[in-house]
Amino acid sequence: MANIIDGKAIARRFKDTLKEEVNFLKGRSVKPGLAVVLVGDNPASLVYVKAKGKACEEIGINSFQYTLHKDIAQKELLWQISELNNDAKVHGILVQLPLPDHLDEELILEAISPEKDVDGFHPVNIGRLVIGKPLFQPCTPMGIMKLLEDTGMELAGKDAVVAGRSNIVGKPVALMLLHKNATVTICHSKTLNLREKVKKADILIAAVGRPHMIKGEWIKQEAVVIDVGINRLDNGKLVGDVEFEEAQKRAAFITPVPGGVGPMTIAMLMHNTVEAAKRQSSGYR
Repeated sequence: MANIIDGKAIARRFKDTLKEEVNFLKGRSVKPGLAVVLVGDNPASLVYVKAKGKACEEIGINSFQYTLHKDIAQKELLWQISELNNDAKVHGILVQLPLPDHLDEELILEAISPEKDVDGFHPVNIGRLVIGKPLFQPCTPMGIMKLLEDTGMELAGKDAVVAGRSNIVGKPVALMLLHKNATVTICHSKTLNLREKVKKADILIAAVGRPHMIKGEWIKQEAVVIDVGINRLDNGKLVGDVEFEEAQKRAAFITPVPGGVGPMTIAMLMHNTVEAAKRQSSGYR
């Protein structure tokens, strides 16, 4: 039976450490500030933004929330981001995704200063990740790597399978695994024989967004399974992309859904914000 990777407990430890760092920075007259821009009233986005605000409060980070009308013109949103780029009180900027269809998501994300891009989505930050010299790394992939680190598994030489090729999770985490000398296979909707590829994985990162797409019987004995998916069934139950009960019988370590990757994403956002504050303060350059 697999050991459960408790994302809530691991995230709590990270946040406790960050709280100490923030108190130290405040002693040097630096108070990290995070600006979250929310466009519209998407229910899921509202939940995420609330959770981020709560985490800021716990750690002692200044939280600035900008809730904008869903019909806001693109030039107005770009102006708002420009203002935040130039605001010395704001060290990190996050534009909550998804954006309404009339807004160019790529253009909006590129407008954020790379030095304040605590989500790690700016092309400059992704490019630096590719060459192994990251400034800010995307929060969910970074959280996944911390969860893997907590298992004590040596990643070098291991076969890692990433199911999902999104710019937010799949591609960045594949790069991070590669930098740790794992042998990485990225699978997606066009992959043939997904079952056979998963069965060879020492490490499986499931990030496809389809409930129970990865069958428990596919999991290699003693594998480490990180389930990024969070899907709501018709009965209201939240489940991951992996058949948890069956996978748990085979894996050495596995994340629950919820309570696995999610808490780490927010903890890593807080980490990036604190790092941004250090970099933007003269005493840390």
